[in-house]
Amino acid sequence: QVQLVESGGGLVQPGGSLRLSCTASGFILDYHAIGWFRRVPGKQREGVSCISSSDGSHRGTFYGDAVQGRFTISRDKAENTVYLQMNSLKPEDTAIYYCGAATYCTWTLSDFGSWGQGTQVTVSS
Repeated sequence: QVQLVESGGGLVQPGGSLRLSCTASGFILDYHAIGWFRRVPGKQREGVSCISSSDGSHRGTFYGDAVQGRFTISRDKAENTVYLQMNSLKPEDTAIYYCGAATYCTWTLSDFGSWGQGTQVTVSS
């Protein structure tokens, strides 16, 4: 059974840090590109970051303009988990964060499957 679960969200003050986790059950996460997207009600769903599959011919990590230089995506193969380290958080980072699996990194939502339920990140003083 395919399942993705996000965790690590919470309330943090501006300038603080959080580390989100995307953990897979039922498939090997390392074989897939994993993307993080975030959603704010009434706004376009925004691509945050993506990490390519570890066994693909193309490797790389990608970040949305709004988070470039502040967020870092990484993998832990042994834990079947992808992390999103979020530093220097801003109030505009407040959103529900979701992870999804795809064949290749892309910002096209329909290319991703196995979406988790999301984890709420709130940045406020």
